[in-house]
Amino acid sequence: MNRKEIEEEVIRNYQRDEQMMILVFAQWCVNHGLNPEELYARAYPAQEVNPLLQQTLELIVPKEESSPIPDDTLLGVLSLFGNDDLAFVVTEEIAARRKPSR
Repeated sequence: MNRKEIEEEVIRNYQRDEQMMILVFAQWCVNHGLNPEELYARAYPAQEVNPLLQQTLELIVPKEESSPIPDDTLLGVLSLFGNDDLAFVVTEEIAARRKPSR
């Protein structure tokens, strides 16, 4: 492989992994009764609609058909991609879920 082919392969791998990260995020949201688009907009209010998130929403399954996604797994995946703002919003949702209701 020449340098250009290696660079193209690295880009393809990153894009594939990024889509997997978005899929994990979106499925986690659905599993917890949350809207992935709303959480994403809270994390990145100045951004336009994320087209990759829109595409990924077509791949998620109903909560009943999904395997559980541990909170720590999602936070780890978001961290790998530097999605600190989204991880912060997710952490808020985790804390709200764990807070005892009165």
